[in-house]
Amino acid sequence: MHRREFLGTSATAAVSSSKTFYSLDALTRADEPGVYKSAHKPLDRFVEQYMRVMNAPGMTLVLADREGIQRVATYGFSDVETKSLINPDQLFQIGSISKSFVALCLLQLHDEGKLDLEKPVRDYLSWLRIESPYEPITTHHLLTHTSGLPGTPPVFLSDPAGKHRAAYAPGKQFHYNNMAFTLLGHLLMSLDAGALPEIYRKRIFDPLGMTATEPVITFDQRDRTAKNYFAFQSDRPFARFAKLSEAPAIVITSAAGCIASTPHDMGLYVQFLARCGEASRVGAAKRLLSEESFALFSRAHIKAEEFGPTASYGYGIAVDTLDGHSILRHTGGMISFASALHVDLDEGVGAFVSINAMQGYRPNPVAQYAIQLMRAQRARKPLPAPPAVKSATDAENAADYAGTYQSSDGKTLVLAAEGRQLFLLHQQQRIPLENAEDGNFVAPHPGFSRFVLASGRSDAKNPKSPVLEVGWGSDWYVKSSYSGPKTFDYPKEWDTFVGHYRNENNWIGSIRIVLRKGQLLIDGVTALAAQSDGTFRTQTDEADTEWISFHDVVDGSAQRVKFSGEDLWRVFAP
Repeated sequence: MHRREFLGTSATAAVSSSKTFYSLDALTRADEPGVYKSAHKPLDRFVEQYMRVMNAPGMTLVLADREGIQRVATYGFSDVETKSLINPDQLFQIGSISKSFVALCLLQLHDEGKLDLEKPVRDYLSWLRIESPYEPITTHHLLTHTSGLPGTPPVFLSDPAGKHRAAYAPGKQFHYNNMAFTLLGHLLMSLDAGALPEIYRKRIFDPLGMTATEPVITFDQRDRTAKNYFAFQSDRPFARFAKLSEAPAIVITSAAGCIASTPHDMGLYVQFLARCGEASRVGAAKRLLSEESFALFSRAHIKAEEFGPTASYGYGIAVDTLDGHSILRHTGGMISFASALHVDLDEGVGAFVSINAMQGYRPNPVAQYAIQLMRAQRARKPLPAPPAVKSATDAENAADYAGTYQSSDGKTLVLAAEGRQLFLLHQQQRIPLENAEDGNFVAPHPGFSRFVLASGRSDAKNPKSPVLEVGWGSDWYVKSSYSGPKTFDYPKEWDTFVGHYRNENNWIGSIRIVLRKGQLLIDGVTALAAQSDGTFRTQTDEADTEWISFHDVVDGSAQRVKFSGEDLWRVFAP
C-alpha cells in the first residue's frame, strides 16, 4: 500500500484489453489429475473473466494445502507488445505480503528470548527519532499498525532535526504503516546481527525450500522478473483502459515490501502458513515457530477496516473470516505489481495470485474463489459459483448523481444515468464515468483527467440523502436545489499553497493542492485540517497519522511541501 492509495486516488492506468488475455494450462503433467482437478476449469474461466474486466496483462497463481503445492498456473502476457507469455519461473514482486516475513522472523527471535514484544522499541533502537507525548511505542504496536506514527516517510528523515510525530497514543487505532515495517526490518537486523537477505534465507527461505525467491529487489533480478507495467501518465487518477507503459527497474530493500518470488515458492509459503508454522520438506516436519508465537501472529489484535468490514490485523497479516472459516490474508501493491495471499487455517488450503501491473486494485477475488473451490472439493460438495466481477463503470446508485450542476462563474456540468451507468455530457460527447467508490468518479477524457469528480450529499452521514454538489479540483458545481452557503472564509495565506508538487521517486510522485469551498484538499479529495503549529493533518479517517506543511514562499507561492517529512517541490505545470 503506497502514498497514492492513502490519498484516496490511484495514479495508474491500464492497457487496452480487447485481445490481451491468453491462458496456459496448469503446469502439471497431462497424466497428473491433481487433487483439485475439478476446480481447475471453473477457476480458469473466472480468471479469464476477471482479467478481461479488470484489464490485467498477465497473472501467476498457485494453489497449495497442508500436503504441498497442488497447482501452478500462469495466464496472459509478460510482454503485451510481443505477446510473450508469463513464465512460471519469472519473479513477481509480492509487495506488502513481505510484511508477514519480517513478522515471522521477529517472532522467532521472541521464541529465542531475544525480543520482548512489549518493550519500548527505542530500548532496542536508541537512534530512532520520535516526538511523542504518549506512552512508549513497542514492537507489538509496530507489528499491528497501531503506533500512531506516520506511515509514508522513510525511517531516516533528510532533515537532521526532524522527528517522526505520533498523532495519538499507541495501541488505540489502526492506520496502515509502511514506515513501521521498514523500522521493524532495522530491528530484525540489529537483533539478529545480519543483513536482511541473509536473515530471510536462514530463517524462512532455506527451511521452506524457497530457492528461487529473492529477499530484496535489485537490478540484478530484472532479467528474471516478469515484464511489468504502470501508468503512462502517473500523476492522475487511473482509467482502467487507459495507456500503460513498461515500469522502470527499482531497488527496494525495505522490509515493508522487498521480496520477489515465483508461484512455486509462494506455494511453499502458503503450505507453511496452512500448517500453522510447521515446515514440511521431504516428509520431515519441523516447527519454524512455536505454537504460541504462531497464535500471536494469527490473532486478531485490532480491527482493520482498511482490509474490509470484517477484517482485523495480526502481526504482519490480516485476520478475517470467510464462510465461517478463519482466514489469513494480505495484499501487495508495488509500483507495477498487485498481489493477494489467502490461507484458510481451518481447512488448510490457500492461494497466492499476482498481476504484473498496478491498476489500483488487488486480485483478492481470484484468491478467495480459489480457496472456496478447494474447500468444496475437499468436502465433496457442489462447486460454488464464481463471484461477480463489476465493470469499471458499474454504479449501483447512478441515478442519485444525475442532473445539472452549475458553478458560481456560470460553468455547467451535466451528468446522466442509464441503468447502473453514469455519463458526463460534455461538448456533444457522452463520456462513461468509472466508479472510484465513495461517490467519486473517473472521467476518461483529457479535459477531466487530473482529478476525480467528487460528489457531495445534502447530509454527508446519510448515504440516501440527495446528491447536490460535485467538485473537480478547485471547481465546485451545485444543483439548483442546493440551499447551503456559497461563499466561504479561509486564511488568505492558503492561496499561496495551491499548486502542483512533485518528487520523482515513483513511490511519491505528484500531489495537487486545491482550494474548494474554503477547504484545502490534496488531489481534490483528501481534506487538510489546520493544526496549531502551522501544519495540516490529512483526514482520510479518524485514525489518519499523516501530516503536511508548506515552505519557502516565493513570489506568492510555496515552493516546497513536506508530506510526513518527505519533500515534494512545486512544478510549474497544471
